[in-house]
Amino acid sequence: MAEAVIVEAVRTPFGRRGGALREQRPDAMLAHALKAVVERAGVDPARIEDVVDGTVTLAGEQGANPGRLGVLLAGFPVEVAGVSLNRMCGSSQQALHFAAQAVAAGDMTYVIASGVESMTRVPMFLDISLGREGVHGFEVLNPDLFRRHELIHQGESAERVAEKWGLSRQAADEFAKESHRRAARAQRAGWNREIVPIEGVSPEAQKIEVACDEGVRAVLDEQKIAALKPAFRPEGKGVVTAANSSQISDGASAVLVANADAAKADGVKVRARFRARVVVGSDPTMQLTGVIPATRKALQRAGLSVRDIDWFEINEAFAVVPLSWAQDLGIPLEKVNPWGGAIAHGHPLGATGGGLMAKMLAGLEATGGRFGLQVMCIGHGQATATIVERV
Repeated sequence: MAEAVIVEAVRTPFGRRGGALREQRPDAMLAHALKAVVERAGVDPARIEDVVDGTVTLAGEQGANPGRLGVLLAGFPVEVAGVSLNRMCGSSQQALHFAAQAVAAGDMTYVIASGVESMTRVPMFLDISLGREGVHGFEVLNPDLFRRHELIHQGESAERVAEKWGLSRQAADEFAKESHRRAARAQRAGWNREIVPIEGVSPEAQKIEVACDEGVRAVLDEQKIAALKPAFRPEGKGVVTAANSSQISDGASAVLVANADAAKADGVKVRARFRARVVVGSDPTMQLTGVIPATRKALQRAGLSVRDIDWFEINEAFAVVPLSWAQDLGIPLEKVNPWGGAIAHGHPLGATGGGLMAKMLAGLEATGGRFGLQVMCIGHGQATATIVERV
């Protein structure tokens, strides 16, 4: 079996909803990331055999297979194929797994795994509510699902996670503030070399270059954070607020996967090899807890322990997700999202998986770390996990 390796990984800055990237079409953002990843790697786009795109809301401007449209907009040869998939928040991490599997199987030599989401231009749930006036979410799902499972909003699942693991509002808020502090520190130091600047617009609609994540708060209003009402249990008994949850965002990411022998022959630098690729299903009601069995399975498959991992990158869908996961698995928080997470830099759904991988690789290289583990919770109860080894 061929060995699949990562030769390059990039992401755009993540923009706030309605912010600097509001005029960027999602397919154009994806094309920008695709061009950047091959340029940085020094690989001729003609060598790319497929682009696997992860996008959650495949509707409107994100419909009609943005993977293929991004290829065409990037100016790649028409022979380069493109496909789009939806594994919800784990979409571009799953795209990375599929790309690696295609290379490992010997079917392809160079594949780009990518992701894009403009939550400004293509609102969440548009794919299931389009053309249905007054319908905004779960009510369009098959009624038989609700007879089989208690399907609830992820925010309510997060509240139940907080209850089960005994997590307080204060603990969630402190984690959120630390996410911003770490992300702001990384920005100030210029550590985020995975980011490729992109054209955006100022609040006054002037063209600007966007070179860093827009949601990071270098100065925190701690009184305002403490005063926020719980978002899903407004009677005041809840833990989850807008401040300790991921931000709604816009962005794109791309990871170039290659056959290790081909990359060596072509003189292309290899950045990391795969040690484990995992996807699991989990309780669709709690739905955020799949990160725990996914992490265990990935570590077992890689023959590693928590102590071996130098950098943990877990998506901060809600602060209670990394807190419960770290508590359950005995993971030291100082190794978790060292440059901040989605609470600070945002969560452009389909783009986040590739973006976190790009950030983790940059972090491992900056710190001299060897092993990195990325894991993401997924709606309806799933999780993806990847372990890579820096070369």
